[in-house]
Amino acid sequence: MARKPADQSVDREDILWAAAEVLRRKGYDATTMKDIAAQVNLTAASLYHHFKNKDFLLLSVLEVGHELATARLERIVDSDMSPSEKFAAMVRSHIVSISENVAVSAAMVFEIRALLNVNQGTRNGKRKFHKEYVARRNHFFERRDYFESLFHDTLVAGIEAGEFRPVDAAILTKTILGAHNWIGVWYREGGRLSGDEVADVMVDFFMSALRREECKSRPLDE
Repeated sequence: MARKPADQSVDREDILWAAAEVLRRKGYDATTMKDIAAQVNLTAASLYHHFKNKDFLLLSVLEVGHELATARLERIVDSDMSPSEKFAAMVRSHIVSISENVAVSAAMVFEIRALLNVNQGTRNGKRKFHKEYVARRNHFFERRDYFESLFHDTLVAGIEAGEFRPVDAAILTKTILGAHNWIGVWYREGGRLSGDEVADVMVDFFMSALRREECKSRPLDE
């Protein structure tokens, strides 16, 4: 089948999901723009019509996945639910989002280091795209910190409201999000549990661990 030129290109979002799948199979270093173009039946030249190079394409994959998940969380944070209800809903939302986009989530785990390549855009002495790339990369990490802060601040609000027992909110937030992100590595559609069922298990576990229970003293057995 003939490859499509740029003026007959597929939707940009389709390219991003396809790129995520190729990155998941082959890894960033082994993936070429030609591989990604073939996934959506484009010529490699047409792919450059949409993305300056592979580094920008990876960054775009991570950006779109992250912003979709962030938008879902913001709607929960802005709701009238209690802190504990918000936190449970946020955990569920993130897990389901990951199960629906495992390729993008896997890229978050395995390819994030590629964003730290400060020499991007300087190959063969060319610095044409370097400044733009660094600015977008830095913004991505700022957004990632913001995403984490939504969980952290909701957890702190639950502790202050007496709905959660006192915990180290910073460490627990990173622990919970780390567990979430790894779902993108091991989850398989059509497996033993659906994304919603995985969320049921993890929401129950984390909320049970956080729930504040009044401790009642009792005499020791003689």
